[in-house]
Amino acid sequence: MSLDPLNPTKAVSAFLTERHLASLTLIRSDGSPHVSAVGFTWDFEAQLVRVITWADSMKSRILVESPGTRAVVCQIDGGRWLSLEGTGSVTADPDRCLEGTQRYAQRYRVPKERSDRTVIEISVDKILGYA
Repeated sequence: MSLDPLNPTKAVSAFLTERHLASLTLIRSDGSPHVSAVGFTWDFEAQLVRVITWADSMKSRILVESPGTRAVVCQIDGGRWLSLEGTGSVTADPDRCLEGTQRYAQRYRVPKERSDRTVIEISVDKILGYA
């Protein structure tokens, strides 16, 4: 079922704040998918998914090499699932990395400090699922 990212139901909003891991799918330059398990946060006001990572991770490298790549985060819990899709980007901007890290700490745990921290941001324009 296609859902309106600007108008999520209470069930969708609640599901996106529960502590679950997800898969992140990006497309490599050769067209093959790169799928990895991630923790992520959803910023309703900014319509952004944030995934903290590091500069040399495959996730970061794909987005540096191919700006504007489509990205999907999919969270599953039994029969409930949501895929959040949009344009992905990666940044090492200290303020944006701090925002991503603080949100991650609220949802999961305080991450280890990294001097090479980056944050993947997905500007969500499509949500599919059943929550």
